[in-house]
Amino acid sequence: MTQTIRSIFHQRFGGEPLMVRSPGRVNLIGEHTDYNEGYVLPASIDKAVIFAIAPRNDDLCRMYSVDFNEFFETKLGLLEKTGMRWDYLLGVVEQLLKGGAALKGFDVVFGGDIPIAAGLSSSAAIEGGLAFALNEIFHLHIDKLTLVKLAQKAENQFVGVRCGIMDQFINLFGKKNRVVKLDCRSLEYEYVPFERSDIRIVLCDTHVKRELAFSEYNVRRQQCEEGVRLLQKHENGIRSLRDVDLSFLERHRSELSPVVYRRCEFVVRENARVVAACDDLRRSDFQTFGKRMYESHQGLRHDYEVSSPELDSLVDIATRTEGVLGARMMGAGFGGCTINLVDASHLQEFSIAVQQQYQQRLGKEVRIHVSKIVSGTSKLSAEEVLV
Repeated sequence: MTQTIRSIFHQRFGGEPLMVRSPGRVNLIGEHTDYNEGYVLPASIDKAVIFAIAPRNDDLCRMYSVDFNEFFETKLGLLEKTGMRWDYLLGVVEQLLKGGAALKGFDVVFGGDIPIAAGLSSSAAIEGGLAFALNEIFHLHIDKLTLVKLAQKAENQFVGVRCGIMDQFINLFGKKNRVVKLDCRSLEYEYVPFERSDIRIVLCDTHVKRELAFSEYNVRRQQCEEGVRLLQKHENGIRSLRDVDLSFLERHRSELSPVVYRRCEFVVRENARVVAACDDLRRSDFQTFGKRMYESHQGLRHDYEVSSPELDSLVDIATRTEGVLGARMMGAGFGGCTINLVDASHLQEFSIAVQQQYQQRLGKEVRIHVSKIVSGTSKLSAEEVLV
């Protein structure tokens, strides 16, 4: 893939590009907590977007998507929303210009193997990867945390999705064989070991497009914010659901609508699960960690109501298959992937069971991805490019 993208760059634009690898991500536990200023537990994985990029001496920006065989060009002074995938890149350029970066035009070819609309954050890989690459080729000397915030703003303000900061953060801060316990309020973070060579992270892709994900994502965020506004009447120190515990929430249950209460309860419980899950990993107690994954899925299904029949079926199959330690839906919901922790010795058995039973239950195929935890966005060395 890397050689192909480099070769296409040579054919289209000429010259020798900088090569950058920008990974997708999984989130082991802690769903819909990021925009509630809570905790998440993501990791960057070996599915990635590869960029070949070089600076220009004018203000022309030329972009080619290998995956979609599409070309787009614009000028730095003419950045306008397209309503298409180009907005993820244009938003990054806009944020850099707003921050006073001395940008010129550039040529870029990009493509990768992150499944689109599977909940593995291909959008953050594009945003973080381009931000990193532009920082490199124009010698902007912007630190990683600033790039993270810039990439998030690109999606919030230019694309129009009110995402939290998790996806962009792990894209740039990921580390091999580590998950990141991220405090989405303070952005303090801690690397937690995930080094069991006998356990695999397996993603099961439903192939269900998440048409509802973006609109319902914003609805869930509004519902949580409504809960916070009502609870703030009783405690001035509450800024987000991060500041609420279950006993306080229960005391004021009658003041919240049943739907808003369920949304808030899920987030409060999920935050507690992340903290406990990190302790599990430090003890290498993957059995207990897996149980928390199942609990998370049940909350996402019944309380946050962002699951789907396909996701529920995959988790149910996982619970009935030997060698599976834990499973849950992952991402915004309504489609995408489940994430499963599977004993390596049962990987083939798990794959067969999922494919056969998913077909029997729903008449659909499922794609399975076995992933490794790798480092975040980085330049590719000459040796890596030629492998």
